[in-house]
Order: sequence, then structure tokens, then C-alpha cells
Amino acid sequence: MYNTIVVGTDGSESSFLAVRRAAGIAAAFDAELVLASAYYGSDADALSSSRGDSNAVVGDQRADQVLASAITVAKEEGAQQVRAQMREGAPVEALMGIVNDLKADLLVVGNRGINSLTGRLLGSVPADLARQSQCDTMIVHTVD
Repeated sequence: MYNTIVVGTDGSESSFLAVRRAAGIAAAFDAELVLASAYYGSDADALSSSRGDSNAVVGDQRADQVLASAITVAKEEGAQQVRAQMREGAPVEALMGIVNDLKADLLVVGNRGINSLTGRLLGSVPADLARQSQCDTMIVHTVD
């Protein structure tokens, strides 16, 4: 049984597919859904640590916008207990911090980056999260 589900989102359409899947699971289990967004404090921070991710979220105001949109998507999918949490930092570290702080039962992320050249050489956010997570991790097929 899942009580707390965390789903990572960066505001991209592919991440919203993961939000939809997580919201459906949360609705089925009557679980709390926590929408999580990592963000960088500046463009320079994003450039230095985002592995070339063109969808890096920069600034807490942008993260707030991403999460507001994700809440709408999650509620459209039937999730009842929805809240948002953002954390400054690189996506893997920020999401793992949220998952661990909440003692989440399930982490859901999209597969974007797994099959890219950068992902194969340096590791992708979803693959790194799956390796580090101490809870169940679902990687949703959101892009080819």
C-alpha cells in the first residue's frame, strides 16, 4: 500500500505524463500526492550542473508556476490529497531530499534523459534516482 507518493516535475509535457500516472495511483490508494520540483537559484547554477537539461527550472517563482500547473493536472486525474514542495538544488539531490524527508513509499519520474547520449555517458536523472531511492521507484515512459 502506498501512503505518500512523490512525483518529480519540471513543467515539461513529459513530466506532466508522470504527474498524471502518479495522480491515478494516488487516487486508487487514497494516498497523499506530493508534487516535487527542484530548481536552480540562477542560470549559472543551472548551466554548471544540469547535464545540458534544457528544461531546468530556474528560480523559486518558476518552480511555483510549475507546481501550480502540476496541481491542476493531478486534480484532473482524481488525486484528492495533493500538495507541492520545491527544493533548491540539482534534481537528483533535491528530489531525494524530499523523498527521504517525507519517508515516501513511492517515487514517480518520467524517463526523459535515459536514452540520450548524455544520459548514457553521465547518467540521467531518472536512472540516478532509481539507483539512490530507498523506496519503490516508478519510471514512467513519457518519451521515446
